[in-house]
Amino acid sequence: MASLVFALMARQLEELEEPSEAGGLGMNETMGMPPMQPELPYGYIPNEALGIMFIALFGVSTVLHFGQALYFRTWFLLPTAVLCGAGELIGWVARVWSSSEPYADTPFKMQISTTIIAPTPLLAASFIIFSRIVRQLGPEYSLLPARWYAWVFVSCDLVALVVQGVGGGLASAAVTLDEANKGSDIMLGGIGFQFAVVILFTLLVADFLIRRQISRPWRPAAADATPAPTLIPTRTKVMLYGLAFSTLVFIVRSVYRVVELAEGWGGRIIRTEVYFNALDGAMIVLAIFTWNFVHPGWFLPAPAATASDNEKDGHEKAKNSDETRTSVARSSIDVTVAV
Repeated sequence: MASLVFALMARQLEELEEPSEAGGLGMNETMGMPPMQPELPYGYIPNEALGIMFIALFGVSTVLHFGQALYFRTWFLLPTAVLCGAGELIGWVARVWSSSEPYADTPFKMQISTTIIAPTPLLAASFIIFSRIVRQLGPEYSLLPARWYAWVFVSCDLVALVVQGVGGGLASAAVTLDEANKGSDIMLGGIGFQFAVVILFTLLVADFLIRRQISRPWRPAAADATPAPTLIPTRTKVMLYGLAFSTLVFIVRSVYRVVELAEGWGGRIIRTEVYFNALDGAMIVLAIFTWNFVHPGWFLPAPAATASDNEKDGHEKAKNSDETRTSVARSSIDVTVAV
């Protein structure tokens, strides 16, 4: 799958870099068009075959995530991975639409917002997954309480999502280049904030793993806490590898988007298709499929019950036991009276 994506994009890159014998027009010369055309909304005509391929890939992953979420009851993946896949599908359908109607404004505006904000929910899945890993491996080694990773980082993710959405909306509604650039500046702020959040998250993950390795907790373990395993279980290691890979491709994508938007709508990067396909589309494909193959339902147990939950369950069991004994006693009395 990945090899096919990169093979097609490598061919695009070769066409971009190597001039043709007819006059060196490059990437879009097979359609009789130069590689950069300022009169087109994109600056190029989107590649239909690549667009269809990305639709197929995101479609397969989204359907798998939906089925896996239902099967394993990992409900948090519905508003994260599934939502990301749905957003990417809309964006890539719009790009395929643009391949046949390159001057149409509607599909161009559709893909601006969807491809910029769709990956944001998927990033939230990484935060939630790591919070579960912290609970399993020892919350005392984490600078933040385990539950904070979900609340704090997902909240930051939502802020980034709103900012990017506002910027994308302004850019989509723009009628002049200046207005479009204002929208892109707002999107740049959202992407930049998200990038900073990802870097902070990465540092906290690294700190947690290092402290666990050298046995230097931030605080004593809770008295009622389940003892953390001495060695990291194999399945949890797989989850950590998946988390590291997913975070890495998000960082690559974020760097690309920051540089792209910093140049503005008239920049060469934003108007060169192969960069978008390789550094945005392919990166999100890799990230979303990571959680299909390294699925929390397979590799990560559900969060352990808290002490208060266990105590509550104990009280409930005791209550049920008392009720059962009372019922048996009453039955014995009734039998005695009857006799």
